[in-house]
Amino acid sequence: MNYKRLETFVWVASLGNFRKAAERLHTTQPAISARIAGLEEELGVKLFEREGGSSPITLTSKGKELLPYVEKILYQTEQLRKRAGLSKAYSGVLRLGVSETIVNTWLPDFLSRLHKDMPNLDVEMTVDISANLTTSIKDRTLDLGLLMGPISEPNIVNRDLCTFSLSWVASPKLDLPDRLLYLEELAKWPIITYARATKPYVEINQKFRELDGPPAHFFASTSLASCRSLAIDAVGIATLPNIMITKELEAGSLRKIRAVWTPNDLTFTASYSDEPFNPLAEVATNIAVISAQEYQQKQSQEAS
Repeated sequence: MNYKRLETFVWVASLGNFRKAAERLHTTQPAISARIAGLEEELGVKLFEREGGSSPITLTSKGKELLPYVEKILYQTEQLRKRAGLSKAYSGVLRLGVSETIVNTWLPDFLSRLHKDMPNLDVEMTVDISANLTTSIKDRTLDLGLLMGPISEPNIVNRDLCTFSLSWVASPKLDLPDRLLYLEELAKWPIITYARATKPYVEINQKFRELDGPPAHFFASTSLASCRSLAIDAVGIATLPNIMITKELEAGSLRKIRAVWTPNDLTFTASYSDEPFNPLAEVATNIAVISAQEYQQKQSQEAS
């Protein structure tokens, strides 16, 4: 039985739309229609109700009955590939969403490993804040997200990747006192931090709103590299992952600020939807876990 036809059946059933299935499978809508028609002819049953217009395509009663069997066939096919060590046989496109903290740390190693294990795979990468990546994972616009997680949805698989601690940093040009500082003292300068709608921004903003006195001013950015540059140029005080400021601290262009409160650590996960079963995301996630763990081990060894 034709694998592509079975795969197409599952994706159309999941997305309820030929156009979306075509985008997901990187083909044309007529090709999707032809595959479904061919499968229906081969099985001798009607799988979908096609009402036309903007109405979603729905499964017939026979389609609902057969869907679990087809999903099982696809799953077992991937398990066979895995046991046979056929990762090099994977092809297609992996739509990858990445948080910028990952971009600035172990992403290059991950992509190198991914290409080595799956040389026939293409990657379409989106760098964005975790909130937007989460939305794209839920609506299956992305196959896999390396983001601040986890995503709390029943059909989302979350695998732990790494945890990064944060510190307050500033340029020596600001001449801040070398002692424990209250947040009211930090609020005299712009607070340079993560973009709005991110967990760190929400946490930091809430903490500063609790203070008496004039409100703090925030310079929020989706680019952590820009935040680091602004801090180096003495524009304000930044909160950044320690992993991103090692060289700047050694060079003296930034110094850590001791404060009475520091934001919580950032926890990252590899998250993807397993409905329908997504073998590319699963294999890529395993590689991401290895890359993240080895990166953190290396950083711990260098620190000690």
